[in-house]
Amino acid sequence: MSDRTDFWIVPPDAARRRLDHFLAGQISGESRSQIQNWIRKGYVLINGKTAKTGYLLKINDRIELKAPLTQPNEPRPENIPLEVLYEDPDLLVINKPSGLVCHSGAGVKSGTLVNALLHRLGPIQTGDPQRPGIVHRLDKLTSGVMLVAKNTTAHRLLSQQFKNRLVKKEYLAMVHGKPAPTTGTVDMPLGRDPIDRKKISTRAHRKRSAVTHYSLVENYGPISLLKVRIETGRTHQIRVHLAHKNHPVVGDSLYGGNRIQNLPTNLSAAAKQMKRPFLHSHLLSFQHPRTGEMLSFGAPLPPELERFQEIARNCQ
Repeated sequence: MSDRTDFWIVPPDAARRRLDHFLAGQISGESRSQIQNWIRKGYVLINGKTAKTGYLLKINDRIELKAPLTQPNEPRPENIPLEVLYEDPDLLVINKPSGLVCHSGAGVKSGTLVNALLHRLGPIQTGDPQRPGIVHRLDKLTSGVMLVAKNTTAHRLLSQQFKNRLVKKEYLAMVHGKPAPTTGTVDMPLGRDPIDRKKISTRAHRKRSAVTHYSLVENYGPISLLKVRIETGRTHQIRVHLAHKNHPVVGDSLYGGNRIQNLPTNLSAAAKQMKRPFLHSHLLSFQHPRTGEMLSFGAPLPPELERFQEIARNCQ
């Protein structure tokens, strides 16, 4: 595979500029997200050493770029059905099913939402090439409303809304027990667990802020339905925060252990039949990146969660 190789010596007027901003002005035909991707992968060297995207340049720094002209393992279109809630020239809103991974990662190379999007929309020239159009994510087993950007401007403006916590994200979660008080907030930073790398934890060495608000919708004896609103969108955030409050999500074996074994027999059997955590992206509200109009989209509970809720009601 051919590589592109370039180098620059930083002039005085570029001192104190971010590395990614400088390169975006020097390289035509490449998005800033692509350039940031090259930097993260170590294709860009400053004075012979790798650097971060936000590195502030110094006069006479030598920048060297050596990157593949074509990205390896680029996602390909796959005919995967999508339930579309809304679509216009700038964005797409879908009802993601449980089991659909958002984009490729460790051990996952196909069958993702990105593959489905490329089949429906064709080439998406925005965002990271490995996850084009993706401005936020839902866990593999979490269902519900999800937003996708279809062009660079929409991607930038929607990403800013998520970063600035301007998007309203509301979930429904069935949990073990009944919270007391029935409303509350968990404000605990999260990061990768230092012992079990599959888990997110409050005891991580490197953590990022995470804020979750919850309120009781209905109690069914040993379990309760909660409405959950998150200010941040960290990996596994809701699951970890609720487990920390000793109210893990029903069906979540990663953070709830074998708690479903302690439920009444019929509820325990129904939880096993779900084959997923009872966590659903119920509502998503945001400002349209072109018109500025506030939009709000909801998705009903999928059939397997509706069935479990009905069984829970009948158990009271």
